[in-house]
Amino acid sequence: MTRREPVDRGSLPPVSEHPPKVDWTSPAPGSRLARADWLDAARALEPASVDLCYADPPFATGRTQRGAAGAYADAWPGLDAYLDWLAPRLEAAVTTLKPTGSIMVHLDWRTSHRVRVALDELLGPDCFVNHLVWSYGLGGSSPRRFARKHDDVLFYSRAPDGHWFDPPLIPATSRRLAGRLKKATDVLDIPALNNMASERTGYPTQKPLALLETLVAAACPPEGTVFDPCCGSGTTLLAARGAGRLAIGCDVSPEAVDLTARRLAGTHELPERIASSPAGNG
Repeated sequence: MTRREPVDRGSLPPVSEHPPKVDWTSPAPGSRLARADWLDAARALEPASVDLCYADPPFATGRTQRGAAGAYADAWPGLDAYLDWLAPRLEAAVTTLKPTGSIMVHLDWRTSHRVRVALDELLGPDCFVNHLVWSYGLGGSSPRRFARKHDDVLFYSRAPDGHWFDPPLIPATSRRLAGRLKKATDVLDIPALNNMASERTGYPTQKPLALLETLVAAACPPEGTVFDPCCGSGTTLLAARGAGRLAIGCDVSPEAVDLTARRLAGTHELPERIASSPAGNG
């Protein structure tokens, strides 16, 4: 497709004329943050104002995810109940997207098959772009199955073949292309945060900054707007601001919002060593 020129604008998009009550703050220039439910925050934004919505919802693990910096419940009566919760939030997120915008939903083996069907029904199969695999390597193994060492990121566009995209480049591994770059595939081999990672915050299921930097740079144009409706520890917003994009985020957890605000403002002191799991949101 022909690459579209980025929109030149220096401020965040306005909220909608009749939004739900959402109290937005701005922890750093070019950012907007709220303690709010995904549904309310999405409905509070101006329709067609977002270039990339990256959503990392709970994974329906059946337990509470805990870390030194926060916790969140992730238990549902069943998969249908989980989908009943997620479906209206996906629909609200899609309304925030520009015609050239995209949505990415980060999941795992428990729900990705059902959510892909839901996105097909919501946007149409023609809007499917990629089923990305984030291969991270960490985690346990089982004597009864292949070890589960990846998450899924479902990538859809707002309109068929109308989305903005800049292919990420990674180092080539073949001897013939040694020292050169090649376009990344749909398998993203990016390490999860181990116990000694310097960027660990202590929030459960925190994702590596390198992963979000890759996704933001690929699917949001320069000076574009990124919306994360389950922002967790704020990694998506940090990646967006670091790449010169505008960042909007929300979370229902006060600990998550406080941590995100401090990371954006540059006032959060990272702990030396904290254990956590790669799965979930954040």
